[in-house]
Amino acid sequence: MENLRGKQKHYLRGEAHNMRPLFAVGKNGLTDEWLAQLVGALEKRELMKVNILQNADVTTAEVKAAIESKTPITVVQTIGRVLVLYLQASHDDDRRYSVEVEKL
Repeated sequence: MENLRGKQKHYLRGEAHNMRPLFAVGKNGLTDEWLAQLVGALEKRELMKVNILQNADVTTAEVKAAIESKTPITVVQTIGRVLVLYLQASHDDDRRYSVEVEKL
């Protein structure tokens, strides 16, 4: 998990504003397989939203805690049942947001 400063979080929240959630937490909850898929997707995208469905057996706080403790992902923001996630891409070709974040 990366420690982001206020300006960096503000930039990432702004970039994620018009995004639609790409992943959802459902009644199966947070499995290791789901977390691995999430990390893989963030390796390519760097920034995405995750939606917690109404039928999920976990709360937003539990999802946030699990993601931050079991993965290198940073939770930038939570809005209701939606989380904004950030992870710097390991390949230079996939870096888009992290280049701007480092400048701030």
